[in-house]
Amino acid sequence: ILAIFIVMVFLTSNRLILGMMMTSASLSMWLSNTATTAMMLPIANAILESLFGDLETLKENCKVQDDPEGEYFRNRMKVVPVDVAERGDRRSAEEIRKEAEYQLKVWKGFLICIPYAASIGGTATLTGTAPNLILVGQLKSYFPECDLINFGSWFVFAFPLMIIFLFVAWIWISFLYGGLNTRLCINKQDDRAAAEAKARAVIDEDYKKLGPINFAEGSISFFFILFAILLFTRDPKFVTGWSVLFNKGYVSDAVTGVIIISILFFFPSERPSLSWWFNPRASNTPYVPLLSWKRVQECVPWNIILLLGGGFAMAKGCEESGLAAWIGGHLQPLAQVPPAVAVILITAFIACFTEFASNTATIIIFLPVIAELAIRVKVHPLYFMIPATVGCSYAFMLPVSTPPNSIAFASGHLMVKDMVSSD
Repeated sequence: ILAIFIVMVFLTSNRLILGMMMTSASLSMWLSNTATTAMMLPIANAILESLFGDLETLKENCKVQDDPEGEYFRNRMKVVPVDVAERGDRRSAEEIRKEAEYQLKVWKGFLICIPYAASIGGTATLTGTAPNLILVGQLKSYFPECDLINFGSWFVFAFPLMIIFLFVAWIWISFLYGGLNTRLCINKQDDRAAAEAKARAVIDEDYKKLGPINFAEGSISFFFILFAILLFTRDPKFVTGWSVLFNKGYVSDAVTGVIIISILFFFPSERPSLSWWFNPRASNTPYVPLLSWKRVQECVPWNIILLLGGGFAMAKGCEESGLAAWIGGHLQPLAQVPPAVAVILITAFIACFTEFASNTATIIIFLPVIAELAIRVKVHPLYFMIPATVGCSYAFMLPVSTPPNSIAFASGHLMVKDMVSSD
């Protein structure tokens, strides 16, 4: 519902790429980047087909050569719809080819902007992407007394940065793929209005298919908002949070999540009826909770949980064995450069390395080394660790960099050079 609503708003203002990116980033803050990309790509393809027509036709039009004899136009009239033929679309083959090439560029821009926005949006919350969780876990392992980072404090720090990077990415993709204003994609005013009307009809139809919000959806929305409020206000650092009502260390972000999830296990998925309380003969509907253990077993990414646990164990092993200290000692020359330059070098190296390796594996390997390096050069560890963690999520260049990139590439409409040129 949220995705389609935002797309409807931005369809009116003809900033579809920005709308797609904002929607993807908003969802990625709470869902996995992979699930967000898989959900948004079909919506984007449906809108693009309503705006520009079939993709295969666009590709064929891009191959059209100049045709002074009008042979292409005569052949085209045999296959185009009757309403198009009646309008007398007598553009030259060159005009058709240029418009098709431009529309194909915009199509690629749409496909690229969604995985990029999903990766950027995931950095805004601790639960948005695995490297953020690994940072918190390893920070507690190395510095048990450090409680500077929690859900609220991270959001206050990372959300403004996410907005800035998202806006910069929108400007860059729009510049590369000509999608800053979709009104420029179609030359004729009548054709443009008709295409936009078709796109709106597609979105309206999908929105109507959702139907009204039922009791289960409303309940999930309520608990989600409650969960977010509790996370943000537990201990935001800049104001006093509700955690002061308990002994220090008694509640954490994990406790908040466990409480909400526990409620979902027994809260009903249908509006309860009390008629049986007053009428023993009233029918008693079966009780179905919002969440069942079977559903949890099917949907929880246990492989990610095991990977995170293995990462924490590896980090502790590097610390106890002295491997992190040994590697940190060999990086001692970085102590001779200003800390700001060291941050740039570390972040650039992590961002380049993660283009060819898993984000999770990259941050698991390098965070212990970065923490040890910060101790040796007498710099606050977070000064090095936070930029490295955020930079690790910005893997945009190759299909293998992140699962969202792979999903977009698997659509068959993108080539590796498209992603490399956008990075």
